[in-house]
Amino acid sequence: MPPTGEGVYQGGTFSQTKEMSPRMEFALDAAFQAGRSTLALFQTGPKVDTKVDRSPVTQADLDAETILRTAIEAAFPGEAILGEEQGLSGEGSSRWIIDPIDGTKSFIAGVPLYATLLSFEIDEIPQLGVCYFPALDEMLYAERGTGAFFNGRPCFVSAEQSLSHSVICIGSLCSLDRHGKLAGALRLSGQALATRSWSDAYGHALVATGRAAAMIDPVVSRWDLSAMSIIVEEAGGVFSDFSGRKGIFEEAVSASAALHATILEAFRP
Repeated sequence: MPPTGEGVYQGGTFSQTKEMSPRMEFALDAAFQAGRSTLALFQTGPKVDTKVDRSPVTQADLDAETILRTAIEAAFPGEAILGEEQGLSGEGSSRWIIDPIDGTKSFIAGVPLYATLLSFEIDEIPQLGVCYFPALDEMLYAERGTGAFFNGRPCFVSAEQSLSHSVICIGSLCSLDRHGKLAGALRLSGQALATRSWSDAYGHALVATGRAAAMIDPVVSRWDLSAMSIIVEEAGGVFSDFSGRKGIFEEAVSASAALHATILEAFRP
């Protein structure tokens, strides 16, 4: 069973000490089950297909999304679902957002830094988010107004105010270059303690748990960000686009509150 509140979680053993909503409990269990299913094909050299947008997909992606959709439809019949692999089903002001494998390229390469993401939104505002790293057996989650948790314990962004003592995470160099963000990333790299391409959900998770000061995402989709945005915000961080608008857009900067403005300054003309 996955973690379901404040407490201690290790390898499936969890002691719950804090109540959470039934919807949050459901989301944790669903993401856990879907994430665990991906391990059947992890590091096995799975067959890789190419989608219309030229991004890769495996059977593990498809199976995990099906598991999540089936669980949601059984527990909350009629609620809308937006998933990376199967698109939008249903309609209404509330919906579930699914990314069965965020970091499919990492999954294909046998690198354990991929995640199963699940969130629930009302009027496009995330109310809860779950990020499970199956190969690491690590879980992050948050529900609006209740804080963020990492393996059952509260987590927080870094309070470090010096960029020279901070780690910055970035997306791919090609994406940064293609979207005009490479020069800014290089400026940050020259000032930071280190710059690493621990990208996708893992980069945002490092921000939410205080291990990195910022994650720079030059191009993303809603299913990449919905769960991570509320987790970072509930951990005390800031989630915005490169102009500083808070919310979910087609680009993202997640950062500690102490360094968010400094990070954005590096990308100003």
